[in-house]
Amino acid sequence: MKATFLQGVRHGIPIALGYLSVSFAFGIQAVSGGLTPLQAVLISLTNVTSAGQLAGLNLMLQGGSLMQMALCQLTINLRYALMSLSLSQRLDGTMTTLHRMLFAFCNTDEIFAVASSQPGRVGKWYLYGLMSTPYFGWALGTLLGAVAGTLLPAFVRTALGIAIYGMFIAIVMPPAREKRSVRVVVLLAAAMSLCLRYIPALSFIGSGYAIILCAVVAACVGAALFPVEEDRA
Repeated sequence: MKATFLQGVRHGIPIALGYLSVSFAFGIQAVSGGLTPLQAVLISLTNVTSAGQLAGLNLMLQGGSLMQMALCQLTINLRYALMSLSLSQRLDGTMTTLHRMLFAFCNTDEIFAVASSQPGRVGKWYLYGLMSTPYFGWALGTLLGAVAGTLLPAFVRTALGIAIYGMFIAIVMPPAREKRSVRVVVLLAAAMSLCLRYIPALSFIGSGYAIILCAVVAACVGAALFPVEEDRA
């Protein structure tokens, strides 16, 4: 029996609850940086990417160029293209080009994982249900965080604002403990980021380009040092 829209909605509820806390932190960060609650919510309604939005917010506040923004977002969000290619092999005939484009807008890590775990082919109604609750959860969390940022004292906003960084640490630490390759890539990226931030001779490199350099160089070094062996039939 093919999964329905309501099944997708139910499967998306846990994702939406997780997104509430992360986007709440983003909303606080945005308002603390000088954006209005409406601007913060509009960003979350048109972009559903935690790392991408945080990096983009920092670039906006620092007056980064459009080229920096475009390249930074391309680097951070390139993984979504790979996820979409993988999931496309599981889609049924109802997923025409238009529906694929609409779903790609909200194909996050968590939605991809849940959709990929479904048995058989996946149809458009299940995917629309699966993406709807996380999407509104992301926007609602941003709104709550942005409104709270206008009401809470500054020291509370600062404390809550670091929650999104805690999320990234929580994502990275488990695989870093288990795999040496992940540890090397993470430490290399962190070391490069510190160099680009604190070495005066490198201060001319903008924050957007710094993110790109750290991500690309660390990933290339990791790929060279720890190549994945191909399965041979």
